[in-house]
Amino acid sequence: MTEIATFGAGCFWGVEQKFGKLKGVIDTVVGYTGGSTENPSYKDVCTNKTGHAEVVQVTFDPSIVSYEELLEIFWNMHNPTTLNRQGWDVGTQYRSAVFYHDEEQRLAAITLKEKLDKSGKYNKPIVTEIVPISKFTRAEEYHQKYHEKNS
Repeated sequence: MTEIATFGAGCFWGVEQKFGKLKGVIDTVVGYTGGSTENPSYKDVCTNKTGHAEVVQVTFDPSIVSYEELLEIFWNMHNPTTLNRQGWDVGTQYRSAVFYHDEEQRLAAITLKEKLDKSGKYNKPIVTEIVPISKFTRAEEYHQKYHEKNS
C-alpha cells in the first residue's frame, strides 16, 4: 500500500531530488497546487498571479518511511521561517507549505510544526502553511526529475 504527500519548499527541482533519494519513496512528481488558475503552466505560475505553489508529490511506502519522517525531512531541507521565499527565489510560488491529503496528515503536520516552533531550533516563527490539497497540475515534462536529466 502506498500514500501520497505533497510539499512546497521553494523551487521544486531540488526538493524533488532530495525526496527522490529516500528509502521508501516510490516516486516523485513536480507540479502546482494551492491556487485558482485552472491547469497553470510554469510561465503562468512564475507571474506570481496564480496563487499556486511549486510542489512535489511524493508517493511513499509508509511501512518503510512514515509521513512524520517525511515531514521532518521537509522542515530540514528548507527555511520554513521565510515567507514566500527560499534563497534567491522570491514569490508566493516558493512558499513553504504542507498540502495534506487527509485528517491524519493534517494533524501530524500541525503537531510537528508546533513542536518545532517550541523547540527553539529557529529564531523566528515557522510560516509554513498547512492546507488541504487542491487540484494538482503536473508540471511540464522538462521539470520532471530535472536534476537527473541535467546533471
